Amino acid sequence: MHIKLEKRPAPSVAMMVLTPVLSVLLTTLIGVVVFDFLGVDGFGAVRDIFLTPILASYKWQDVAVKAAPLVIIALGLSVGNRAQVWNIGAEGQYIIGALFAAGVGIAAGDMGGPIVVLAMVLAGILGGALWAAVPALLKTRWDVNEILSSLMLTYVAGQVLGYLVGGPWKDPNGRNFPATAPLHDNQVLPIVFPGTTVHLGVIVALILPFAFWWLMARSMFGFQVRVVGAAPQAARHGGFDTKQTIWLALVISGAMAGLAGAFEFTGALHAINLGFPSGYGFTAIIVSFLGRLNPIGCLIAGIVLAITYVGGQVAQTTVHIPSSTAGIFQAMMLFLILASDIFIRYRIRFVTRRPQAAAVAGE
Repeated sequence: MHIKLEKRPAPSVAMMVLTPVLSVLLTTLIGVVVFDFLGVDGFGAVRDIFLTPILASYKWQDVAVKAAPLVIIALGLSVGNRAQVWNIGAEGQYIIGALFAAGVGIAAGDMGGPIVVLAMVLAGILGGALWAAVPALLKTRWDVNEILSSLMLTYVAGQVLGYLVGGPWKDPNGRNFPATAPLHDNQVLPIVFPGTTVHLGVIVALILPFAFWWLMARSMFGFQVRVVGAAPQAARHGGFDTKQTIWLALVISGAMAGLAGAFEFTGALHAINLGFPSGYGFTAIIVSFLGRLNPIGCLIAGIVLAITYVGGQVAQTTVHIPSSTAGIFQAMMLFLILASDIFIRYRIRFVTRRPQAAAVAGE
């Protein structure tokens, strides 16, 4: 008897839904085994990482605030990924979006109110879109790989941030610490639920997946993206402009990353320092694939990854695991989800060799 992979007549919808769930469950099981092997309470660590943020109601607000940027960035990335356009630089676009928003806030001075807050958010969207337009131009004009160009621009964005917060934008009252001055109370996003940290950006993050679902499933643009990603040659014959799709996919993903950066600045942190880059742009790549490039799936996956963020912080204090543990779990999820993709197009068959065939093989 031997194992054989048999190609399915059509991709399995059931496996497309089940494999992300199984990947999360398998990640938790591996975590228990590995932690026990290292001499740590494996069950306790996994419980604190995956269950405590759900069962402890006082942690829900932390999960919501962490999930918002992940969901928003993943929505933009999923559009590009559907078109086979790979934006790996969302972290840089997130940084630039926050810096554009900060620039408006600094220029506004003491002025505040809804108009100023809206201007900061729109500036963040514009900043992220412009930063993503660079790899779009390089790709469509000179066929430069967008993976490399977008990724390299992330490090450029980090240098821009370091220059601004350590130089012209440094808070004069910040005791020489490289950071911008905190926003005034009338320049921040409103808190939706009094007594919590849940700001208006979290509500926007809950609404956007449904808007993106309509965009991808019911609009001509969504059809264009799917056709270009699935069959570029057929797309050209169908009258779809591949270069236009690349531009739109990258600009939309950059705009969403910039929006997430603006929300994080105006809603959660209220200032920018050297620690502002938090890895959301890279983690959102995992969110988009864990959500199967589906907007509603990205919403669910963003919450799952946010739980690992918050749970990792809890486990640091309860079972004393390293701060990088959440990143390990996230990487493991991505590895398992990519590895399990094979079961969408193939099924496992156990084939028993006939006695005659076995005898011939033995000879």
